[in-house]
Amino acid sequence: MEPAFVTVSSEGQVVIPPEFLESLGIVAGARISIREEGGELHLRPDTLEAKLRVIDELCGITAGGPSMTDDLLEDRRRERALELAKDGF
Repeated sequence: MEPAFVTVSSEGQVVIPPEFLESLGIVAGARISIREEGGELHLRPDTLEAKLRVIDELCGITAGGPSMTDDLLEDRRRERALELAKDGF
């Protein structure tokens, strides 16, 4: 979707263009989260669908990376070996 330009009112309000509201399923009275990141404002509908979309976006981002479970198990094996050596085994 092409960017839209809106004007900020003296009260700090902006009107979200209808095409954005429709495409995101935002209705009157809906909650929207807003955050600043890197000098930009990010708006996100506070709906179950929006939250599920974030989960879908994050799903698998660590795939192919090191396994934290394997790292923790290896650390524990080393600790156990040191414990056994200390006890004379």
